[in-house]
Amino acid sequence: MPSLKELRNRITSVGATAKITKAMQMVAAAKLRRAQEAAIAARPYAERMGAVLANLNARIGGQEGGPPLLVGTGRDDTHLLIVATAERGLCGGFNSSIARLARVHALRLLDQNKKVKILCVGRKGRDALLREFGALIMDLIDLKAVRRVGFENAREIGVRVRKMFDEGEFDVCTIFFSEFKSVLTQTPKALQLIPATLAEASEDEAEPDPSAGAAYEYEPDEQDILADLLPLNVNTQIFRALLENAASEQGARMTAMDSATRNAGEMIENLTLRYNRTRQAMITKELIEIVSGAEAL
Repeated sequence: MPSLKELRNRITSVGATAKITKAMQMVAAAKLRRAQEAAIAARPYAERMGAVLANLNARIGGQEGGPPLLVGTGRDDTHLLIVATAERGLCGGFNSSIARLARVHALRLLDQNKKVKILCVGRKGRDALLREFGALIMDLIDLKAVRRVGFENAREIGVRVRKMFDEGEFDVCTIFFSEFKSVLTQTPKALQLIPATLAEASEDEAEPDPSAGAAYEYEPDEQDILADLLPLNVNTQIFRALLENAASEQGARMTAMDSATRNAGEMIENLTLRYNRTRQAMITKELIEIVSGAEAL
C-alpha cells in the first residue's frame, strides 16, 4: 500500500498535469476559431476553381496535347504521396488517422507493383511512417517555425511538386490531410492533385435549367488559361489541405485535452479518497495501539 507521502506526491503531480492540459485546451480553443474560419473560407474558392477547370476541360475535350497537369503523363507507374500532418502531438488520433490512410493507400499501390514516393509535410507523419516506409520517404517539409499557415507556404510546396513532375519523377500525385467537420469530427481525406481531379456534375445537375445556361467565351483561348490556372490549382488545393489540417489539429487537440483534464480530475478524486482512507486507517491503528497499551498497564 502506498504511503501517505507517495499519495500526496501523486495528487500534486496529477494536479500539475491537469493545469497543463487545461491551459492547452484553452489555447487550442482560442486558435480554433481563426483556423476554422480560414478553412471554411477557402473551400468555395477551391471548389469553384475545380468547376472552372471542368468547364475548360469540356471545351477542349478531344483535343490532343492537353496540359500534363490536367491529363497526366499517360502512365500511373510512379505515385507521389504527400502526407500532411501536424508538427506536434497531443491531439488525439489526428496524426495517426492521416498516416493510417496514407499507409493503406501506399500498400495498395505496392501490391499493384507501383513505385511509391512519400513527401511528408509535418514531423508527425514522418514519424508514423518511418518504420514501415523509411526507404520511400523522400524528404520532410518542416513547418514548425510557421505560426500561421499562409499561401506562400503552399506555393513553395506546389513549386517543388510541379518541378518534380516536370522532371518525370512521378506520374500521379495525391495529398493526404484531415478535413474539418466539427470540433469532435475530423475526416481523413485523399485528394489527387496531378492529374487534376475535376468536379463531376451531380444528379440534380444532370438536366440543367435552360434559362440558367450560358455560353462562355474565353480570352485568351482555353489552352493559355489552363497554362496559368493549373499550377495555381495545385497551390490552391495544397493551401486548402493545410488550412483544413490546421483547423482539424486544433479541434482534435481541444477535444483530447478536455478529456485529459476530466480524466485527471477523476484520478485526483480517486487518489484523494485513497489518501483519506489510508490516513483514517493509520489513525485508527494508532488509537488501537494506545488503548491496548493503556489496558496492559
